[in-house]
Amino acid sequence: MKILVTNDDGINASGIRLLAETARSFGETVVIAPSVQKSANSHCITLNRSMKIEKFDMGIDGVEAYSLDGTPSDCVRAAYLGLFDGMEKPDMVFSGVNDGANCGYDILYSATVGAAMEAVLYGVNTICFSQMHGKHDGILKKYIREVAGELINCDAGPGSAWNVNFPACRLDKYKGILYDRFPAHEAFFDDHYLKKAGDDGNVYVDMESETVTDAEEGSDIRAILDGYISIGTVKNMVL
Repeated sequence: MKILVTNDDGINASGIRLLAETARSFGETVVIAPSVQKSANSHCITLNRSMKIEKFDMGIDGVEAYSLDGTPSDCVRAAYLGLFDGMEKPDMVFSGVNDGANCGYDILYSATVGAAMEAVLYGVNTICFSQMHGKHDGILKKYIREVAGELINCDAGPGSAWNVNFPACRLDKYKGILYDRFPAHEAFFDDHYLKKAGDDGNVYVDMESETVTDAEEGSDIRAILDGYISIGTVKNMVL
């Protein structure tokens, strides 16, 4: 099996390194990731300019890696639409591990999910991995390989990708895995916008956010707030 790994936090993010190490335990792994942070780019692609691609040393034996001056969706498109001509194309895509949950309405903005939505266009099994913001990543590190191994041969359904979110509680507060979680009918962050006067005389608009503290039963947000790993699916709207 050949696995493509990408993310939206950039090639230097710690999350993609963990994901590449995880993928390597299941098969041949190639990483193509944005050269810089591309969070909240959704399914955006780059038009009307060239994108620089460079070999990148991740320091992981057997993992070939590249940085691309583009978005996560660009990384996936390049892999399936010409970059690997004459070579075996990836059988599977891992996207993440995102620094922050991708639950509820925030799924729409996520470029981690955007990369997965691009991948499902090519009929490959795809998994998004995200980690809720917080001090603790022990659950992620302990269980990511187990979760990946469970889903790697499971079909998420027509035009769909798996969406996995890890909680940020301590290991002793971890409660297990909840399946078939649906996207909460709200955002994980309660955003609001404020007008502010700048020192230069111009008026600016800033966004401020607060994390929600509750969500509906059965939802992805509720699962991670309660100390569970949330597993659900997200669907490409055109498939």
